[in-house]
Amino acid sequence: MRPDEGYWQDFLCEFHHRQRQQAVKKAGMMRHVEAFSSWLSDLGPAKWAYSAGIAYASITAAFLLMPKEAEKEDLPAAPVRHEVVPAAPALPLEQLDKLDLTPSAQGSSGEQAF
Repeated sequence: MRPDEGYWQDFLCEFHHRQRQQAVKKAGMMRHVEAFSSWLSDLGPAKWAYSAGIAYASITAAFLLMPKEAEKEDLPAAPVRHEVVPAAPALPLEQLDKLDLTPSAQGSSGEQAF
């Protein structure tokens, strides 16, 4: 006895619907965890060697790139001088006294003529 004509079509639609629901449930990190676990289960000896080499190189690079601790020198405390030095007296600017700032001394473009 053969199943009805619509049986296989209904079965296929229901099967695809269930697969889509499972894919939606496995969103996010679970999908990555599952992919990683399946990758680990399929590992052969060569892949283990590659993985170990990558891990070794990563740890070595991290060790070489870590900053070293700064060396601290214990210097003896020295007294600090707190002297206030007065400013040097301002020198008279004789050049400013010699300037002619009258409007007749200006050039045609508004520049000062010396």
